Amino acid sequence: MNAVLTTEDGGPLVVSVYVIVGTAGAGKTSLALRWAHQVRERFPDGQLYANLRGYDPGEPVAAREALHRLLTSLGVRAEAVPQDLDAAAALYRSLLADRRVLVVLDNAATVGQVRPLLPGSAHSLVLVTSRSRLSGLAVRDGARRLTLGVLPEPEAVALLRVVTAGYRPVDDERQLAELAGLCARLPLALRIAAERAASHPHLRLDDLIADLRDESALWDALSTGDDEEAEAVRTVFAWSYRALSEQAARLFRLLGLHPGPEFGLQAAAALAGSTSISRSRQLLDSLVGAHLLEQTAQDRYRFHDLLRAYAIDQAQHEEPPVEREAALRRVLEWYLHTADAAQGWINPAEDRVPLTPAPDDVSPLTFSEYDAAVDWAEREHANLLQSVRTAADAGQDRLAWQMATVLWNAQFPSASGTSWPSVGRIGLEAAERLGERAAQGALHTYLGMAYTRLNRLAESLESHENALTIRRDLGDRLGEARSLNLIGLNHLRARRLDPAARHFEQAVSAFQEQDAAHWAATALSNLATTHYRAGRLPEAATVIDQALAANRTLGDRRGEGNILRVLSDVQRERGDVEASLVSAQTALDIALNLRNLRLEGFWLLTLGDAQQANGQYAEALTSYQRSATLHRRLADRSREALAWQGVGEVYRRLGRHAEAADFHRRLPRRTVISAMSGTRPWLWMAWPRPYSAKARRRPVSTGQRR
Repeated sequence: MNAVLTTEDGGPLVVSVYVIVGTAGAGKTSLALRWAHQVRERFPDGQLYANLRGYDPGEPVAAREALHRLLTSLGVRAEAVPQDLDAAAALYRSLLADRRVLVVLDNAATVGQVRPLLPGSAHSLVLVTSRSRLSGLAVRDGARRLTLGVLPEPEAVALLRVVTAGYRPVDDERQLAELAGLCARLPLALRIAAERAASHPHLRLDDLIADLRDESALWDALSTGDDEEAEAVRTVFAWSYRALSEQAARLFRLLGLHPGPEFGLQAAAALAGSTSISRSRQLLDSLVGAHLLEQTAQDRYRFHDLLRAYAIDQAQHEEPPVEREAALRRVLEWYLHTADAAQGWINPAEDRVPLTPAPDDVSPLTFSEYDAAVDWAEREHANLLQSVRTAADAGQDRLAWQMATVLWNAQFPSASGTSWPSVGRIGLEAAERLGERAAQGALHTYLGMAYTRLNRLAESLESHENALTIRRDLGDRLGEARSLNLIGLNHLRARRLDPAARHFEQAVSAFQEQDAAHWAATALSNLATTHYRAGRLPEAATVIDQALAANRTLGDRRGEGNILRVLSDVQRERGDVEASLVSAQTALDIALNLRNLRLEGFWLLTLGDAQQANGQYAEALTSYQRSATLHRRLADRSREALAWQGVGEVYRRLGRHAEAADFHRRLPRRTVISAMSGTRPWLWMAWPRPYSAKARRRPVSTGQRR
């Protein structure tokens, strides 16, 4: 490979993308990583690696998710990674533009997974491994294809000798060649077979070969058709699997039922049922030792996609349906109850889903602090999303709607605005099948809020009106008040200010009737915002005083920050710029403490306005640019528009009219129309550098629904 990938002077070739194609178990990954290690000095700015899991039995890694991982590896804070794919790809390319980096994209299935991950310059080199030819990369991106065959017999025998050295007497060359042939001379199969041989040093190699030949009759080919290499891989899997203890083999096949390819120790223990945590760790260690699992961190494991497919197949063949259903229910219950515990820290003001106690053989996690809950929610986000889909596919409708509902409130603060709606709809369909009207109302509410964040206001309004109808039918006066408040927010977002004010006033009255002080304070804040937007400053000031006092009495920091934002706007309009700056900065500090990017981005708009009014133009540009970046990443184009509008106003105040006009000319008309949630047109500029503010952390109470 060195000879292929280097020029005469030892540097990388001009062609910057290579696709390494090979069959299952052909050693593409190990070859790419070994070469990457050998040439690390040629890439002084580092190496990046992403496993795209293109052939995993579950969902492959989407380009957006892979970009998130690569950008965090490049030093971008996880919460600062753009959610918009194009924006994330642009940031990725800009960070690599002047760097010399080696990028390894492992296990790709489609060109669509790979193309957004390609750097924009020839300084870096990309290695892509795949079982497919990915011809589109060669045609459009100038990629070079390297096709790997199986190992030559001498190298296959050498690999067997290396792994077994020191564990067995010197084996006969002919027998090793026969063993290599049974493994189709594929590196993955060879390593597993060699590990089996090394673990049985006193058995003759003839006997081990006989065992392997017997196993080959037990299984169908791994892939469709007569793929001898896939047959060999599967045969070696079977050989290694049959050598496991009964408990380890059971855990291996049950792990195939896990919603995702990566999991933690506690989730594995939930699948196993009565097995203790310490015993589960021992069994997992034995699976890692047999090369049937990979350990990625302390108490964290993942499957190779082929082995996960094999584990699923073994579960289907060897576990009775009732045992499979029980194991799946245990792990789904574990995720549900642990997510519910996380919600208690992340979103304590939101209603909790009434859950039956966790089964005796399920021990969900608890959390002692806010950050621990957020860290778990972020680490398990993909598994939580997939758990909703898995529950619905398994006919577990109650678990599906409960998981979708809890997950909305247990998302980590910087979660993508685009990730939840699809599982929210799955949960809603499950609740409809069960006739759970209250659950339907809640899920319509959360879908409406999710659509608002994505600026899909028509769908948001429809969802909230559906929720309002259900809650009135159920006689749920408190739920009705919350729907009125959310419909008011929809009208406010669309600048329908009179309907917004009416809905907020109705909501305040209903909340007060129900002694719901927290929600009454929330609706008061929204009413104050509406009066301010309508230019009714005296009315706004009166309501602000009521809302600020209420939120401080409740200890609701999020609500306090939101009303401070409105207070800052009113103070600025009245000419008290210094007070406006203090209120806006206090609100922003609260958002940073909450680790809430959505609030941070929104409240930065107010801080930028106060800074601009005070003549602090450089500081205002920083605030607006950070706000625009956050809202782009959160897929909120309307508020992003308001941030760029602020940038344009700063340039106008600085007398840089040509630049401001140029920004206007670059703006697509369709985007302007959709983004007009403020009173002024907005401007466009180049992607800003990441903001350097460091969020402080501590447990807090939250509540404002935006």
